[in-house]
Amino acid sequence: MKKNIITIERQYGSGGSAIGKLAAEKLGINCYNRQILEMTAERCGISPEYLESAEENVPTSFLYSLLLSANPARSMEDSLPLSDKVFLMESRIINEIAEKEKSFVLVGRCGSYILEDKGCFSVYIYSDTSSRIERAVKEYDIPSNKAESIMKKADKRRETFYNVNTGRLWQDKDQYSLCLNSAELGDELCAELIVRAFKAYNEKAE
Repeated sequence: MKKNIITIERQYGSGGSAIGKLAAEKLGINCYNRQILEMTAERCGISPEYLESAEENVPTSFLYSLLLSANPARSMEDSLPLSDKVFLMESRIINEIAEKEKSFVLVGRCGSYILEDKGCFSVYIYSDTSSRIERAVKEYDIPSNKAESIMKKADKRRETFYNVNTGRLWQDKDQYSLCLNSAELGDELCAELIVRAFKAYNEKAE
C-alpha cells in the first residue's frame, strides 16, 4: 500500500517541526502543524492558547465519571471534556485536508493514528536532553534556567494527549516507519532521509 502522507511525532526541542517543514519543501507539498490547532480554535470560537492548554487536562478520574452520570440529558459529544472535543475536531479537520490533498506533511496531532486507514509514512524525531535544551534556548528563546522544566512539561503534554487518544504509547518506536536522532544527524539530513525513505517506500509499493 502506498503511503502518500507523512506524519511526524517529535520530542520537544528535537526540531521535528522544522524538519517536517524542510521535508515538505523538498517534496513540494504542504506542511501542517500549528495550523490545525488554529483552524480548530476558529471553529470553536476560542483562542488557540486556550485549546492548547486544554490538551493538558485529560479527565480520567472517578469524579469526572460521576459528573457525566449526573447529566444524562446531555449528548455524548456535549458531555465530553474540552480535551476530547479538541481531538475530535482536529481529527475532522485533518481528515478534511486528507480528502482535498493527496500528499502532505502533518506534524503532531496524533496524525499517524487519525490517518492510519489512508496510509501514513510515520516518523518519530528524538534527541538527547542537552541538545534539546540547547535548541530551546537558542531557537525558541526559552530562558536557560527554565528550558529543562518547559521541555519536560511539553513532552508530558504531548505524551498524555497521544496515549489517551490513541491507546498507544507515544515513545514506542516500533509503531513508526522511521525514527531519527536529530542531534546526531542534523535537521537537513533528517529531512533528506525522510524524503528518500518516503520515495523509496512508495516506489517499492507500486
